[in-house]
Amino acid sequence: MDLLIYGATELGYMVARRLYQEHSVTVIDDLERLPERFNSLDLSFVSGSGADVDALEQASLQKCELFIACAELDEANIVACWTVKKIVDIETICFVRTMELYRNLVSPKQNRYQTRYDIDTVIWPEQLLTQDIFRIISVPDAIDVEYFAEGRAKLFEYRIKEDSMLRDKRVMDCSFPRNVLIVGITREQNLFIPDGSTVIEEDDKVIFMGTGQALDTLAATIFQTVTSVKSAVLIGGGSVGFMLAQQLEEAGIRVKLIEQNKERCVYLADKLQNSLILHGDGTDLELLEGESIGDGDAIVCVTNNDEKNLLCSLLVKQLGPDRRIITRVSDARTAQLFEKVGIDVMVSPRQSALTELLNRVQARDVDILALVEGGQGEVLRVTLPESFEETKLMDVHFEAQAIIGIVARGRRIIIPYGETLLKAGDQLKIFTMAEDAEAVKTQFAE
Repeated sequence: MDLLIYGATELGYMVARRLYQEHSVTVIDDLERLPERFNSLDLSFVSGSGADVDALEQASLQKCELFIACAELDEANIVACWTVKKIVDIETICFVRTMELYRNLVSPKQNRYQTRYDIDTVIWPEQLLTQDIFRIISVPDAIDVEYFAEGRAKLFEYRIKEDSMLRDKRVMDCSFPRNVLIVGITREQNLFIPDGSTVIEEDDKVIFMGTGQALDTLAATIFQTVTSVKSAVLIGGGSVGFMLAQQLEEAGIRVKLIEQNKERCVYLADKLQNSLILHGDGTDLELLEGESIGDGDAIVCVTNNDEKNLLCSLLVKQLGPDRRIITRVSDARTAQLFEKVGIDVMVSPRQSALTELLNRVQARDVDILALVEGGQGEVLRVTLPESFEETKLMDVHFEAQAIIGIVARGRRIIIPYGETLLKAGDQLKIFTMAEDAEAVKTQFAE
């Protein structure tokens, strides 16, 4: 597929890095040359604006099948998508960064006046990030949570602590609820797919897949140290903090929200009827101690500054060392530092957006449902073609590292074992390493 990306931004780089090996990628931006980090990627570059017809023609837009606008300025992305539609009728994906523009573009009222120039997909990373954080808060102790098949199947990730009953056990010797599988382990920042003889070690991050009910049982019997999250502290009252507070209120969770901007505090106090809004700086230790911030069941740092989020997290960790701290991080390089200093749960709006985008790019019967460990692993959704002959799982031999975690057959969810028959039309949830994803897709293609 020929793709045109408008915006040599950090997000543009993440998108190009994930797609250039499988697709023909061209980047357009009004820079004289691409930033240095793009040099390792095999792609084309055109200097110019995404809203400039001449520049788009120079980028061979007529041959493209997908246009992705991810420049820094929302309005530039929108105009670029409209301009592309004037030239050729291809799919357009537009990234925006503000709630107002997102709501205007996706409002149901827009459907009354549909035209051929409409943007096909609008992605607001902060909205996706909010959903990710809420899922993590809803499962005590989990450091990553993904839902599949309307919640009937799930993925949970846990860090193995010193007192864990799984520590120093082989996978084959662990007693898990029925319909639960270990599909991945991250050790010293490297993800791998274990076998039965793999020994689970302290500080490993273990990834489980299974039915929703079975994983809930796993959480309650092996990992849950608290019954549920009853209170949460949010540091940062921007779009993510505001939307997350709304969801937590609806879930009956008490919310304290710290915001530095006084005008924003007034707005939040007006919109959030059941949350306590505190005007102050999340790095003010006196404020944190005076308001008993360390007593919250979950503390979420979601300012738009990575360094401030890190400092807030470290201060709160001193006040309540056993509390869950969820920290927003935008820069992948910063994320490694966060983990080294003991921050367990890190969430990224760019990572959330990348998962959504990759779903739009994949072939008809293959989707990326989730990215794991900063993109080291992927959960693929593959539908077996009509030509697929019934095969026992034990007879399916992958040419790459992969494990079938879930089989969806109509409304039925199956956690497969060796004797399970795979049939045409089955929808598989496959956990694999990112570098092996293409080989897995090819294996099940018609």
